[in-house]
Amino acid sequence: MKTFLLIASFPDSLIKFRGPLLRALVAKGLDVHVAAPDLADVPDIRTELEALGITLHDISLKRTGTNPVADLATVAELWRLMRRIRADYVLGYTIKPVIYGSLAAWLAGVHNRFALVTGLGYAFTGEASGKRGLLRKLIQRLYRFGLSKSRKVFFQNPDDEALFRQLGLLQAKIPSCVVNGSGVDVADYALAPLPEKPVFLLIARLLGDKGVREYAQAALKVKAQYHSARFRLVGWIDDNPDAIGQQELDKWISAGAVEFLGKLADVRPAISECAVYVLPSYREGTPRTVLEAMAMGRPVITTEAPGCRETVTDGDNGFLVPVKAVDQLAAAMIRFIENPELVIRMGQRSRQVAEQKYDVHRVNAFMLAEMGIT
Repeated sequence: MKTFLLIASFPDSLIKFRGPLLRALVAKGLDVHVAAPDLADVPDIRTELEALGITLHDISLKRTGTNPVADLATVAELWRLMRRIRADYVLGYTIKPVIYGSLAAWLAGVHNRFALVTGLGYAFTGEASGKRGLLRKLIQRLYRFGLSKSRKVFFQNPDDEALFRQLGLLQAKIPSCVVNGSGVDVADYALAPLPEKPVFLLIARLLGDKGVREYAQAALKVKAQYHSARFRLVGWIDDNPDAIGQQELDKWISAGAVEFLGKLADVRPAISECAVYVLPSYREGTPRTVLEAMAMGRPVITTEAPGCRETVTDGDNGFLVPVKAVDQLAAAMIRFIENPELVIRMGQRSRQVAEQKYDVHRVNAFMLAEMGIT
């Protein structure tokens, strides 16, 4: 039996984003292992994964830390784990699992070393100056070194793939391919009836780069003209340097800009209660929340940014607006309010695109084939 190790930095993502992939690996007869930090804090996830026959390993990876000694300890820990379980395949996703997982797999002599770049995040967006600029240089050097040890790299949009090639972060000799995001289970995210009133929704970590500020500002503009419009926000304050502060969030709530629902374990009820899904992000891999909303038959307003623009054909299943363009974002929202038939037509089209392009089983079958797992 071949052994497959998946490395994650955020345990909550294991079921939500990689659950179907893990099940597909188990179904192929592989001995599947997962390594992630803080697994003791998510007993429900542990129970669900162990019920599938997956072996879990709690590792001391710090998702946002920049301590080189701690990171070297993580590499050593992963190396020991790979040697102990005799891993045949290793796949890491998000920055540190990609970089340190690839390096540890190379040191451990694992032949099938794969990396999944799910987005570029804080260090690749915004101004390349000051602290962020230094962090960007560091991460790019680490990517260049770590990915040189990979056998193949998966990207979730063509812009990220092209940027890594252009910056020399991925050598010409290392093959790469683009997958349609993490996919969405179109059976789990079923069509839901549309509400009668205009309700907009954003689901995101509360980061500036997710366009949360633009969403709140556009909401105030629209509500000044259309008082019945509602703007809901699902998410949580992150420990990222770009995080929205509690004080700023409270200001939006008291001003009536947004209704804050907090962090939800299941976002389907929130999506079913909205008419239009909005994601004004500055850059994504492929935004999973957009795929979920599309599967449930919601039109989408998102930006022309990499990763976002792949999900929406402007005027077909939603509207694309420039990054940071509050006025254009508000205008797109108003178009849906003034033309409710667009919500119905574009929502139906979103569901079709989700079924044809982003079905999770199709996405995972492609990845398994690219990794030589048949």
